[in-house]
Amino acid sequence: MTHSNPHSAPIPSFASDNWAGVHPEVLDALVAANQGAEPAYGGDSHTARFHALAKTLFGAHAEAFPVLNGTGANVLALQAMLPRWGAVICARTAHIHCDETGAPEKTGGLKLLTVETPDGKLTPELVAQEAWGWGNEHRAEPLAVSISQVTELGTCYTAAEITALAEQAHAHGMLLHLDGSRLGNAAAHLGTSLAELTTDTGIDVLSLGGTKNGLMGAEAVIVLRPAAAPGMKYLRKINLQLASKMRFISAQLNALYEGDLWLRSAQHANAMAARLGAGIARLETQNTGIRIAHPVQSNAVFAVLPEATAARARERFHFGQWPTTPGLFRLMCAFDTSEGQVDALLAELAGA
Repeated sequence: MTHSNPHSAPIPSFASDNWAGVHPEVLDALVAANQGAEPAYGGDSHTARFHALAKTLFGAHAEAFPVLNGTGANVLALQAMLPRWGAVICARTAHIHCDETGAPEKTGGLKLLTVETPDGKLTPELVAQEAWGWGNEHRAEPLAVSISQVTELGTCYTAAEITALAEQAHAHGMLLHLDGSRLGNAAAHLGTSLAELTTDTGIDVLSLGGTKNGLMGAEAVIVLRPAAAPGMKYLRKINLQLASKMRFISAQLNALYEGDLWLRSAQHANAMAARLGAGIARLETQNTGIRIAHPVQSNAVFAVLPEATAARARERFHFGQWPTTPGLFRLMCAFDTSEGQVDALLAELAGA
């Protein structure tokens, strides 16, 4: 029997920021939270700190609900925002449509109305394709719009673009939800605060990410307009997202958002993606068959790679093919991606 060497270097991963480890500062926060006993189900001091922190970050009316994972955050948020007959307009590439195994529909009881987009971003004109049929008992009523920031194609909405969507949604009696699993990367790219991309633009409810930015496993639903999601207190439990030892969820969120760790980590991941994207752009000019497919605006690089090039590079690096587009690959950077890893991947792509 052949045994692997436990001390051998791991294969560098550009597969997902979910593959990254836990940031050391977050581990320190967990150790600190593991002292003595604290009330369960959110009655602890760490969760109280996060409630106050949410108001500091997003405004005095913000209500925070720590949860266990991103899919749970999205389902919980949308279910709280809509009646049973409500439908959600989203991009066809949206995470809630493509990557959550039908959870919004099967668990949340929601209808998704998807729209094709060229870059993962909805516009008022695209939303209008599905924003109709109110009062028609034969059609699920479009009562919410959900956007992803960063989008599934790595692109970012500007504050003005989100504001335009919010104004359209509210004018038609719809609410606007933001899947913010990579919100920090968008804010780092655009040079804004978190509030400038959410509260100030008219977002009603936010799924706030953490796991993709260095947490062990912690997310939150932030209700920016309390009237938009009145049932959150009860639905979190119904949806299996009420952690008994919530202090360990909240302690992670505090470690990420109380200071600038979220920004430092996002800026680094974005910088590594920019370095990788620039290198791939240089290869594109050399007639290698390699090219950038979407603008690099976050920690994601989408590249078209020849089959042989991709196969050879994937012997030394983890990364995946985009499931809906042959020849398209997603290369993700994280808070712990190094310049050496980026340069080694670029050398491998060039050599292949």
